[in-house]
Amino acid sequence: MLRRLGGLFGAVLLLTGMAGCAKRAPEAEGGKGPATGTTVYVAKRVRTLDADRPVVEALAVREGKVLATGTKDEVMAAAGAGARVVDLGDATVVPGLTDAHGHLSGLGSGLVTVNLEEAATKAEALARVAAAPQTAFQGEWLIGRGWDQNDWPERTFPTRQDLDAKHPNTPVALSRVDGHALWVNSEALRRAKIGRDTKDPTGGRILRGPDGEPTGILVDNAMDLVFAVLPPPTDAQHEAQLAAALARSAQAGLTSVHDAGMDLRTFRLFQRWDKEGKLPVRVYVMADGQSAERETYLKEGPFQGNHLTMRAVKLSLDGALGSRGAALHHDYSDEPGHKGLLLLTPEEYEARVKAFMARGFQVCTHAIGDRANTLVLDALTRAAEATGTKDGRHRVEHAQVMRLEDIDRLGRSGFIASVQPTHATSDMPWAETRVGPERIRGAYAWQRLKASGAVLALGSDFPVERPDVLPGLYAARTRQDVQGQPAAGWYPDQRLSGQEALEGFTVGAAYAAFAEGQRGRLKPGMDADFVALSVDPVDAPTSELPGGKVLLTVVAGAEAYRAPAK
Repeated sequence: MLRRLGGLFGAVLLLTGMAGCAKRAPEAEGGKGPATGTTVYVAKRVRTLDADRPVVEALAVREGKVLATGTKDEVMAAAGAGARVVDLGDATVVPGLTDAHGHLSGLGSGLVTVNLEEAATKAEALARVAAAPQTAFQGEWLIGRGWDQNDWPERTFPTRQDLDAKHPNTPVALSRVDGHALWVNSEALRRAKIGRDTKDPTGGRILRGPDGEPTGILVDNAMDLVFAVLPPPTDAQHEAQLAAALARSAQAGLTSVHDAGMDLRTFRLFQRWDKEGKLPVRVYVMADGQSAERETYLKEGPFQGNHLTMRAVKLSLDGALGSRGAALHHDYSDEPGHKGLLLLTPEEYEARVKAFMARGFQVCTHAIGDRANTLVLDALTRAAEATGTKDGRHRVEHAQVMRLEDIDRLGRSGFIASVQPTHATSDMPWAETRVGPERIRGAYAWQRLKASGAVLALGSDFPVERPDVLPGLYAARTRQDVQGQPAAGWYPDQRLSGQEALEGFTVGAAYAAFAEGQRGRLKPGMDADFVALSVDPVDAPTSELPGGKVLLTVVAGAEAYRAPAK
């Protein structure tokens, strides 16, 4: 175990070193609060998203707030004598970027366990598992994440036998890229007591072969059978993984993360770190409303710290499209007789919604399939009326496949659409195969959502996708892969403009966290959260976005990340 922990801390030190997290401005050493003194940042352009002065060349920061924006001369005059000047050259500065839907625990775990993202074949995935680092173990279990059978030539789920060949005695558990399916070996099934006579749990599915034996793929709530016997990370592992996730977030250009479903152990750690001034980025917490820990969150109610806020709850009604767990009104086009899974009964879901609304929480619900989205809108509408929280900015997380009438209803009801642009470009090779040519018209339909009046809050759903924002801006503007395909974009009428995409990661995300008065724009008096990029996300040719770099990430005037000097 000591060897494993030593490897873990080595990996985290490497990650935090790469992220440059320790390179704070001199006045912000220690991260104990907003920076003191005055700093002027000068760049080729500063996109403020302030309608009065949308593009300027400089901004001044004092005590964690924006002091002034304008020309360099104007800002220097406002800053006064003795101000520190940081010349960012040809960079474009934008307001602090927020990922409105991510998972810090999953990101941190993926950074130090077996990473199966973008494995092009099952053989490549198996080779990575065979070469697992010591940091990939929790107790005796070998864990990893990120596989996607849709990226493999055969496009079929792997099996336990694939893992058994190299790992007959070590339990192995590997999460699918979307977190809604688990690939395990025979030893893991044995320890979880899953056999041919084990019934599918409610909201879950144990895939079986022709002989009735489990294949090694567990979907949605069936994963809990393994999680119940999987040892949790040690305290040292837990802290190291989350430190790595926060450093990676700052490196990605994020000044804020909306964490979608935080467990109580992580929340307690973040409360301590926030009190100690150790959170390099802001974290807006959606409490885990799916597990029994929801009772503690309900008892304690919302929380407001310095860089930490918890006033939302995350519920999940269905699974994911890639593993055919998304709940549809009608059969999957590529699996007749199957309509997906509901992870909660409609009655239980609505009861939880009402309880959290009544306690003052914003309700954020994972809904992928069109049936799940219908049920969410039905329940949110009734519960908001019953609890008097129509202005609660309740959110539909993903809003991925929707009936056209439900898209209109979402906007009319004042709910927020929390969507992830890179999901569309990742899913486009196979999504229409799942739902067919009619239902796809209401899928990943960003312009239809905007036309309904819905506020868009953009994110990545990391670690399902990478936390880097520039690929998200690219996907939003193009609906193409990095090779520029399809040439016209996938359903190009749903693309966002450069301005709309930037607003989704800034003002839209700030609104979704009740923070539009403090963040999302660069105006005097607002929080000094901003990011310097090597490329202009609004006007630069879209081909330049995937290769763009984050040069500087500033949170409350403190430099959370600075790119290494060339």
